[in-house]
Amino acid sequence: MDDYSPREKISLPFFGIPKLFPFLKPYRATIAIMVFMGFLSSLIDSIYPMFNRYALDHFVGSMTLQGMGPFLVIYFLILAFQCVINYRSMFGAGKVEMSVDRDLRNAAFNHLQTLSFSYFNQNSVGYVHARVMSDTGKIGEAVSWRMMDCVWNGAYILFAIIIMLIIDFKLALWILLLMAAAVVLITLFQRKLVNLNRHIRELNSTITGDFNEGIVGARSIKLLGIEDKMQKEFEEDTEKMRRVSVHTARVNAFLISAVAMMSSAALAIVLWQGQGLTRDAVLKIGTLSVFMSYALGMIEPLQTIIQNISVFIAIQVNIERLTRLLAEPADVADTPEVTQKYGDSFHPKKENWEELKGDVTFEDVTFRYPDGEEYIMEHFDLHVPAGTNVAIVGETGAGKSTLVSLVCRFYEPTKGRVLIDGRDARERSQLWLHSNLGYVLQTPHLFSGSVRDNLRYGKSDASDEEIMEALRMVRADGIVERMGGLDAEVGEGGSSLSTGEKQLLSIARALLADPALLVLDEATSSIDTLTEKALQDAIAVVTKGRTAFVIAHRLSTITGADIILVVDDGKIVEHGTHAGLMKEKGKYYALYTKQFRQETTADALG
Repeated sequence: MDDYSPREKISLPFFGIPKLFPFLKPYRATIAIMVFMGFLSSLIDSIYPMFNRYALDHFVGSMTLQGMGPFLVIYFLILAFQCVINYRSMFGAGKVEMSVDRDLRNAAFNHLQTLSFSYFNQNSVGYVHARVMSDTGKIGEAVSWRMMDCVWNGAYILFAIIIMLIIDFKLALWILLLMAAAVVLITLFQRKLVNLNRHIRELNSTITGDFNEGIVGARSIKLLGIEDKMQKEFEEDTEKMRRVSVHTARVNAFLISAVAMMSSAALAIVLWQGQGLTRDAVLKIGTLSVFMSYALGMIEPLQTIIQNISVFIAIQVNIERLTRLLAEPADVADTPEVTQKYGDSFHPKKENWEELKGDVTFEDVTFRYPDGEEYIMEHFDLHVPAGTNVAIVGETGAGKSTLVSLVCRFYEPTKGRVLIDGRDARERSQLWLHSNLGYVLQTPHLFSGSVRDNLRYGKSDASDEEIMEALRMVRADGIVERMGGLDAEVGEGGSSLSTGEKQLLSIARALLADPALLVLDEATSSIDTLTEKALQDAIAVVTKGRTAFVIAHRLSTITGADIILVVDDGKIVEHGTHAGLMKEKGKYYALYTKQFRQETTADALG
């Protein structure tokens, strides 16, 4: 989807091409051959009228077929040579387009893997998708086929003008004068068409958004009874697009007619000026045919060049947006020294990785989100010995997820330090930490593929027996058996499973990795009460002997935690065991009893 914004700045043609040089450099030989072949092809196209001139003057004018054999041989040899040239140039253009498109997409996708969570919080999926797919595709087409069009058509016009000036300077000037008028006319209309097409793309984006909202929000629309309102808004947007599209078609039709008229006018000028010269024997019939061919054949290449220049002007926005994405710095990044020792996410040096034991310490940590203004956490201190099962509870927005995000190094502290096994987390690579981390999100996500493929993201070389054991531990083996076994497809995003089933498979995936650090971010919130007891038993087994942070939605699931932290406004206001906190009758007691009453009431009503 093209999300062009009229506020975005448009620069001059080719101005942004230098930013693409690193991606074009590997294919400079292919591009050079492509351009050279384009010049050769246009040169041959421009001399075909000279063959007609020779045939008319020599064979028709002299009424003889002498020399026809060699003439045809040369003609067909040149024709065959041009076929080879065209094949090579078109193959080169296709190779450049696909290669540059692939390299740009790979570079964008790989860079996205290095960016921090804050980037994805600030930019929508649609925006990022457009950069990786739409912008790269347009750039790939522009630096290949569009460039090829400009080369061929520009060279053809140049060669044709040179030939005309050599043959008859005065008649050539008449053609050039008409071409100048054609340039002005086509440029004005092309600019109008560019603006109209941008408007159409904007309206198309709006309609796509309306359509998506109508599908995704279908339930809410029906519950609110606003079908008529949604239909009216959709019809208004489609009617706007129809009006603009009709107007665009009218302008385009006028331009095509004007170009045809220009070609006819050029032909008329040639006939008007040439008939007298031919009559006076100053100009031969063959020469007149050359001018007629060029008069008819030069206007369309001229229009194509102007259209492609408009494309190159518009493509500057795509280049700017893509290069801005590639230059986007990560909020969380390893230092060069750390990368040199431990490697990066794509080239790890695992031989230098130390064993992670799981001792975690917060030292005077103050934090606010990169796109936020208020501090979420201030002067926070905490020590979690290795092997401790820590439960974190609190109201929504209290700072529970912030605490574990800092442990996992999804964000860096604004001030202070987070120590892992006694060393600043920034002294080791992110991949080292994340490879020792098991994280189960509140909103589960499964990748397209089989059950086996999804669980092996936790451990790539896991055997089927190990996978089934992990599934049994969370009582998810029955789900997989009903699906048809480990080869069963989970669907896009796990669409063939319920939320609770996806959550169980996500937990099994984390357990299979056998991480030193385990984080359960309200992982049991989507599990029904029948499954909850079995899951509690499984978590108790798996968390034993390793450091675990459990953000609890249901407080009944964390009563056996080694320590419970009650977070409020980014600060730990209470800490202790379940029994101890219940005796204090403070905030934890209030939260627990409130939830207990709600669950009891729900059970009674259910």
